[in-house]
Amino acid sequence: MDDATPISRTPGARLRAAYELTKPGITAYVMITAGVSAYVASRGSVAFATAFHAILGTGLSTAGALALNQYVEREPDAIMARTRRRPLPSHRLTPAQALTLGTLLLVAGLGHLAYRSGAWPAGVAAFSALMYLGVYTPLKRRSYVATLAGAVPGALPTLIGWTAATGSLDAGALALFAIAYLWQLPHVLGLAWMLKDDYVRVGFRLIPEGGAHVVGAHMIVATGLLVPTSALPTLLGYTGSWYLGGALAASLAFVWVAVGSARHLTAASARRLFLASLLYHPVLLGLMMLDTVRP
Repeated sequence: MDDATPISRTPGARLRAAYELTKPGITAYVMITAGVSAYVASRGSVAFATAFHAILGTGLSTAGALALNQYVEREPDAIMARTRRRPLPSHRLTPAQALTLGTLLLVAGLGHLAYRSGAWPAGVAAFSALMYLGVYTPLKRRSYVATLAGAVPGALPTLIGWTAATGSLDAGALALFAIAYLWQLPHVLGLAWMLKDDYVRVGFRLIPEGGAHVVGAHMIVATGLLVPTSALPTLLGYTGSWYLGGALAASLAFVWVAVGSARHLTAASARRLFLASLLYHPVLLGLMMLDTVRP
C-alpha cells in the first residue's frame, strides 16, 4: 500500500476520501444543468422549492452513481496514471465502504426525487444510473459504442430538471437534451485522445477505430451538429435573440477549434478541444438563464 493508507485511518481523511469519491466537480455541474433546465422549462418562474429539491435529488443520485462506477472500475483505475490516486486505488477507502456509500447516495437521491419532484424526474434519474452503470461502464472494454451510450446519462439531467418543473417532456426538453448529448462527444473524444495510452493499457475502447483521421471526423460532425441544435431553444420560443446570437457564435467557434484539432490530431490539439468544451456548454447554460423568454 502507498503512503496514503495510514492517513485514511483518521475520520477526517475518510470523509475527504468519501467526498472525493463522489467527484464533486462533476456532480456540481450536473446539478447546475438540472437547475438551468428547470428554470428554462418554467420560463423563469420555477418555484424555489421545486428547483431546490430537483437539484438536491439530482446531486445525490449522481454522486451515488459516480461512486459506484469507481467501485466497479477500481482495478483499471489502479493501473492508469490518471486515476491511480483515486480513493480506492490509493487505499484511502475500502471497496465495501465505496459500495455502501454509493448505494446509499443513489437510493437517497432517487427516493428524494420520487417524493419531492415526482415520478418523471425519479424515473429519468434511475434510467440515467442504469445507462451509466449497466451499459456505459461494461461497454468501455468492448466498443466505441460506449462513448455514444455514455453521453446519454450525461445529458439526462436536462430532462430531470425539465420534468421536475413541468411534469412532462416536450420539444424544449429534447432540445436541451440534444445540446448536452452532442456537446459531450467532442469533450469525451478530446479527453480520450489525450489519455489513449492509458486506455490501451486497460483495454478501454472509447475512441473509434481508424486512427486520428476518423476521430477527427467524429469531432467535426458532433460540433457541426451543435450549430443548428443550439438554436432550437430560441426557435421553440424558450429563449430570445441574445441567446441565439451567443449560442451560434459559441457553436461556430467550437467547430473552428474542432477542425483545427482534427487537421493534426495530437495530445496538445486534443487538449485545446477539451478545454474549449469546458467553456462551451457553461456558456450556453448562462445564456439560457439570462435570456429565457418569460410568459
